[in-house]
Amino acid sequence: MSQSFLGGVISGTMTPLTGQVTGFVEYLVVAGGGGGGTRGGGGGAGGLLAGTGYSITPGSVITVTVGAGGSGTPASTSTTSTSGSNSVFGSITATGGGAGGENTTISSGSSGGSGGGGSYGSTAGGTGASGQGFAGGTGYGSPAYRGGGGGGSGSVGQNSSAVQADNSGGGGCGTVSSIDGTRRMFAAGGGAGQYAVSSGACNNGGGAGAGSGGSGDNTTQYSATANTGSGGGGGGNANSTGACGAGGSGIVIIRYPANCAPPASFGGSNVPQVLYNNGYQIYVWTGSGTVTF
Repeated sequence: MSQSFLGGVISGTMTPLTGQVTGFVEYLVVAGGGGGGTRGGGGGAGGLLAGTGYSITPGSVITVTVGAGGSGTPASTSTTSTSGSNSVFGSITATGGGAGGENTTISSGSSGGSGGGGSYGSTAGGTGASGQGFAGGTGYGSPAYRGGGGGGSGSVGQNSSAVQADNSGGGGCGTVSSIDGTRRMFAAGGGAGQYAVSSGACNNGGGAGAGSGGSGDNTTQYSATANTGSGGGGGGNANSTGACGAGGSGIVIIRYPANCAPPASFGGSNVPQVLYNNGYQIYVWTGSGTVTF
């Protein structure tokens, strides 16, 4: 499975050393991933937006919001999973990932940053937001009963079929970024669940951090990793006891050259992690707050 890669070089005018930032800042904004469907499709990844052209005005206060991942459901319940929440950096808004389709209502996947996968009843996946993510895969009905994979920021979720060797739809691939100095994946789609007698993990999500689908009467929730924006795994359905996983929460990261002045202040209950790497100063928010330049 292919995957996209984000690198990028900062452009714009920066005032060095004692001055404030007066130009462009590089950013990565990832929304919360959707929860996997109850006995159904994989959760869609949170929307992902990245670029080098965010203009900063000295003295401006910028709101930072880190979206929560959508909920999954434990075993032996018929409650509905939820979509992820939006992440925001100033005027940039990444849309939360869509929840996977539910077998209890034979529903399609929800639309979002990336779409959730469809449930077992041959239902379609949800659509993704333009420029942020891709659609979820289509589920398959009788006699296979396999969900569609959640869409990812790098590709669509896989459809399932009666003859598919890996049983249910795999999640769409995520996007690899090294903006914080570590090469890692964000916003991968969750794997779908399947109706089967056996228990345990089923098809993989679309990359590191995404939830795998469950099979049969599996009682483990295969949730996505926090602060990746990836989708949760769909649940199994053999005895109506399969559990499905929660989506991963989002993240906001910015960076600009280290020879520019740092932000003047931070506000709110969450102060970002501060890193220095390869000539950049980097700010990583895993919770919501504000920043003043």
